[in-house]
Amino acid sequence: MFMADIAGVRVLYTGDYSREEDCHLCAAEIPQFSLYFNYEKMAKTIRRLAEKTLEVGESVSGFLVKKAFTCQIMALDDLHVFSQLSTENISQRITIAYSGAFGVLKHRLKQIFESVESLPDEESEGPAFRVHERLTVKYESEKHISLHWRSDPISDMVSDSVIISILLILILITSYC
Repeated sequence: MFMADIAGVRVLYTGDYSREEDCHLCAAEIPQFSLYFNYEKMAKTIRRLAEKTLEVGESVSGFLVKKAFTCQIMALDDLHVFSQLSTENISQRITIAYSGAFGVLKHRLKQIFESVESLPDEESEGPAFRVHERLTVKYESEKHISLHWRSDPISDMVSDSVIISILLILILITSYC
């Protein structure tokens, strides 16, 4: 259904592309009506976020859950109460056979990545460095290094690129020997 203005006469077209006759009404036959919409949305804080009374202008951080035309904001810790979802932090570790010099590896990764920083010996058992403050590369033995990181999309991308860089360095080392 749509309104058409033909030669100054408004006509309401109510065709539905069926086999029935189309119906045309002149503007004089169309009753006046108005629609009003309230664009204001209200969201209730629940569980832990509702324990504290908020001041005007104070911000809230959590999940917005829309259900049956109602909005609720809940804390991440309360997610398991209202759904079957759970949240976890995953720490990943991979050990790679690497027989080259650890300093050479650090130097090559410094050439590729912006941020490669040495870690103090108190923080790790042996020589180690951190790439982009997300991935830790540790010297395990003369034949192994290990990579440690907390899983998230950016850290996973950094770890993938470091692993590929290490494998390419290994290929270069073995091709020249």
